[in-house]
Amino acid sequence: MDRNVRWLGFGGVVRASGVSLVLPFLVLYLRNVLRLGYAEIGILVALTGVLPLVIVPFAGMVVDRVGRRRVFLLALVAEAASILGLAPAMHARALVEILALATLLQVVGTVAGPALSAYIADFTEGSERTTGFTWVRIGWNVGFTIGVLAGGALIGFIGFESVALLAGALLLISTALLTVVLDPSPYDLRGATATSGASPVGVRPTSVRASLALLARDRAFLAVCGGFALADLTLGQWATIFPLYVNTVLGIPYAILGAGFALNGLVVVFGQAPMTRAALGHRHSSLLLGGIAAYAVGFVLFGLVGEFSFFLVPAFFAVVFVLTIGENLTSIPASTLPSNLAPPSEVGAYNGVFFAIIGVGQLLSPALGGAIVATGAAPWLVWTALVVPCAPAAAILALYAAPRLPARANRA
Repeated sequence: MDRNVRWLGFGGVVRASGVSLVLPFLVLYLRNVLRLGYAEIGILVALTGVLPLVIVPFAGMVVDRVGRRRVFLLALVAEAASILGLAPAMHARALVEILALATLLQVVGTVAGPALSAYIADFTEGSERTTGFTWVRIGWNVGFTIGVLAGGALIGFIGFESVALLAGALLLISTALLTVVLDPSPYDLRGATATSGASPVGVRPTSVRASLALLARDRAFLAVCGGFALADLTLGQWATIFPLYVNTVLGIPYAILGAGFALNGLVVVFGQAPMTRAALGHRHSSLLLGGIAAYAVGFVLFGLVGEFSFFLVPAFFAVVFVLTIGENLTSIPASTLPSNLAPPSEVGAYNGVFFAIIGVGQLLSPALGGAIVATGAAPWLVWTALVVPCAPAAAILALYAAPRLPARANRA
């Protein structure tokens, strides 16, 4: 594995520790401190995703034209500044400023995502590319585990704003580290071929119009994006409505919620690598369908747990485990397949459009979840309703997209 990819994994530990100290608990701040309603929270969280959704396809094209490393590092600086800005905004209970900073964080993630994907793709190909994305994901989840466990414990003692200051400091450390150790990719250097012997990556893209025309003709790729976007109406509940429901409806406290998030991180840290090794050679489309099925099972089980309140805390951890298996499976095609399907000069553009289309599902999921939870329906009904979008998503992926994907690109 290239040293730069390894450094990304290590830097991700520190970066994720900072982000996850505060970000997973932001919806709980809106509910428990600002006393906003479930439907309001869902709508506001959705609104913070509108601007990133507009920007992301163009972010990928900027990455192809400006450079992977440069865009990625600038995004990390903005990320640290955004988290630091949350501290005074939370102290002042300034809702507008909090939402603006939450929007900026998503914009930063929108820009950093295609840059990171293209940077890794420049140094890897084939199964090594799948393994490279796994390495970075494991590093991120080591940090995520540390962050949510610490955040769940610290918020109750020192408050949201103090935790945000700590998170911002950690992000500045990780950004400084990555600035020092990361080399420009072969694409950034305009080299003729990748150091790993991959396909030429120094060829520059043509016009934005030509890039868009190429993407519009790739119907198999667009079908993958559309199916994933539908599935994200369900999968997106994991990041927003799920922790909100656990804490405010089922009454599970911050510390246990943080421990549940930590379990999620540990399952990724210790389970993602063997799962990726087992997945090598299998079809990305099959892995994606398996992951969606695991999410659906997990959320239905969660609804039953909430309905009967039977061994509530152990059942909560069991559901987190099942959902994380789904997350591990879907992360493999989500991180690798767009780069596999893209021509060498359009890797950023393909990743940008992929993030834009699935972002529609991510954008609508908190609004959908908040509206359904606000009805006060029984837990089994709430979570069964939220699983419904998985059915058409699976149909699009299995019946239309999978048969049309190039065999080599569809292999993990």
